[in-house]
Amino acid sequence: MNGQQAVLQLGHWLRESNYRFVTPTPVTHQRVNERKGNAIGKTLRDAFGWNRPFEPSLLPSNVEQELIEAGLLERDHLRLKSTVRWSSLDNLLLVHSAFPTTQEDSVFFGPDTYRFAQTIERHLRSTVGDIQRAVDIGCGTGAGAMLIARACPQAEVLAVDINPKALDFTRINAELAGLKNLACHASNVLNEVEGRFDLIVANPPYMKDSRQRAYRHGGDALGADLSVRIVRESIERLSMGGSLVLYTGVAIVDGQDPFLASVQATLDRPALDWQYRELDPDVFGEELLESGYEQVDRIAAVELIVTRRLPV
Repeated sequence: MNGQQAVLQLGHWLRESNYRFVTPTPVTHQRVNERKGNAIGKTLRDAFGWNRPFEPSLLPSNVEQELIEAGLLERDHLRLKSTVRWSSLDNLLLVHSAFPTTQEDSVFFGPDTYRFAQTIERHLRSTVGDIQRAVDIGCGTGAGAMLIARACPQAEVLAVDINPKALDFTRINAELAGLKNLACHASNVLNEVEGRFDLIVANPPYMKDSRQRAYRHGGDALGADLSVRIVRESIERLSMGGSLVLYTGVAIVDGQDPFLASVQATLDRPALDWQYRELDPDVFGEELLESGYEQVDRIAAVELIVTRRLPV
């Protein structure tokens, strides 16, 4: 059994065991794990959600041995620890990187993913056009692509990312969910995929990360560069009546929104309709302690929806 087959089998087993876990922010995750009595995992949620080391007796012996052989469990002295983490999104179960997500190719899932999912679901409920082709840029776990594929079984849905591990996790998550209309492609934004799309969604990294880790670093301009690029390049790939749904974060400086200022001229075109709003005025406040954020008031979670108008 190869690694991906083992991860998929673990997902099936967790789902049959009624496993559910809502993933918090990294700071909350760390604080909860540091509480007295939480050093050792006692449940499946402890082991595969909170990523705590646990006694071998927690799992059936046959399951435990298969996971060790596949590299999904590693020894932590006399205990075991999962090398992946599993999160719930509605009735979906998704695998992603273990806590803490410190590696360059880590695949993140957390509160941003839940807000991104809500943004997509609101748009799908309100859209009147028929979605035949869609893409999730920087798909990560594939959550966005999966929600579209589930809601639009007639559509061809692409999940693209520059991170091979993200594409591996997305394939596993889509197969676990039984989604047949979702395909994964390696692509830098939309450079390696062709054609136009009825729906483009993206939840890009938006931090200014000193280590420039791909899952966190959104580039210069306090992490906004990648989001700006996605807006500019995606608009040119929308079909008539098609929409871009972008969830991102913005570093607000002196009460001003530099991301919106950077894209406003691109958006204010006769062929486009757009809506922009703050979903949460203050997220990841701990980042303001990092170098480069000295002049930042707050980091806001924002939603931008751009639609190419149908010809009259």
